[in-house]
Amino acid sequence: MNCPFCRHEESRLIDSRPTDEGTSIRRRRECTQCGSRFSTAETAVLSIIKRSGATEPFSREKVINGVRKACQNRPVDDDDLALLAQRVEEALRATGQAEIEAQEVGMAILAPLRELDEVAYLRYASVYRNFSSLEDFEGEIALLRALPFEKNAEADSQVASPQLK
Repeated sequence: MNCPFCRHEESRLIDSRPTDEGTSIRRRRECTQCGSRFSTAETAVLSIIKRSGATEPFSREKVINGVRKACQNRPVDDDDLALLAQRVEEALRATGQAEIEAQEVGMAILAPLRELDEVAYLRYASVYRNFSSLEDFEGEIALLRALPFEKNAEADSQVASPQLK
């Protein structure tokens, strides 16, 4: 790492600590020539391989913008979308791969979106999975009914439990 003050190539590491919930590392360094101190940041880059073969860095903003249309006129706020994008990024990083296909990003969006809002999930899935007939929608709705999220089951049990007492 070159010193930003004197451009000397050697520096000594003084301190290192994780930042941004462990997704990056902040390092404090000291130049061995001029003695000036400076900070550096290291972040693991998650690359997305698009259908065209081009790669670009993962962007939470792109996830949010892609899901925002599906959530239009739904009780979903910006904080919910930011949390969804964070969960998608965490799921993708958990795979341990540095490069991820764009198709996998879309698939990683589906589960957290379903948990957030089933109508928005259905809207997003219909575009993402290329629903072409009414049967596609009916099949997906049948799956939603057959496999409800536990969050709904917990809410139902909390409503039912006061009546049991």
